[in-house]
Amino acid sequence: MVPLHAHGVQTRRRGLLQAKRHPVSLRRSHVDLEVIIPAFNEAARISSTLTQTVDFLAGQPWTSRIVVVDNGSVDDTAAVVRRVSRETREKENAVPISLVGCSRRGKGAAVRRGLLSGTSKYTGFFDADLATPLETLTETMSYLAGGAAAVIASRHAPGSTFVVPQHLGRRMGGRAFRVLTKSKVKGIQDTQCGFKFFERDALTAAMVQCRSTGFAFDVELLLRLQDNDASIVELPVAWTDGAESTFRPFQDGVASFASVIQLQKAAS
Repeated sequence: MVPLHAHGVQTRRRGLLQAKRHPVSLRRSHVDLEVIIPAFNEAARISSTLTQTVDFLAGQPWTSRIVVVDNGSVDDTAAVVRRVSRETREKENAVPISLVGCSRRGKGAAVRRGLLSGTSKYTGFFDADLATPLETLTETMSYLAGGAAAVIASRHAPGSTFVVPQHLGRRMGGRAFRVLTKSKVKGIQDTQCGFKFFERDALTAAMVQCRSTGFAFDVELLLRLQDNDASIVELPVAWTDGAESTFRPFQDGVASFASVIQLQKAAS
């Protein structure tokens, strides 16, 4: 039998190892808004994404933090985030950048890790490709402050536009996916746009019911919010398709369809 004090030593060692891997993740002071960016092998573009996001948030009336969730990257994503974080701290009115690790694969797992690791009143996520304009956050925060539980960007709501359109395979896959989810998440035109923000209490109540960790995570989260009678605002946006998107129409599309079907079976 392992002595009780040995378990405590092992726990402390694990904590120290995690702190060394992601040293900024354990020092998160209170802010109004935390922006989660899931990242898998994003070393090539995460620096530009963070710089643009920091510059935008620094000019807003609310306090903010960026939280990058490294989803098991095998490139220099974490190193680049740490470098940008150090450089940002030297600026006036600096917006802090935290780095959180998530070894469990899947965008849903990474987003979940980031959302639940904070305490800000408002939180949400967008993709590292900045396909949705950063300026969308201004209207988003207005709706959240006005009482909305969730605000999501939409590529298919009336008034939305495609600055750079998707290629044919992604358009066809997206159309089929919307047909599948239309009866599940009622009234929502676009469940998969990678820009979603929430009021903390409403988010937490929905998240405890979620089990999906892949691309179907968005569908289940919106479904749980609707089950709780939470108000969801869908904003039309000018969206730019990312040429380097990690979504693979065939492999990820099939997996997403399977996950949604499982949700339907569980509810029936």
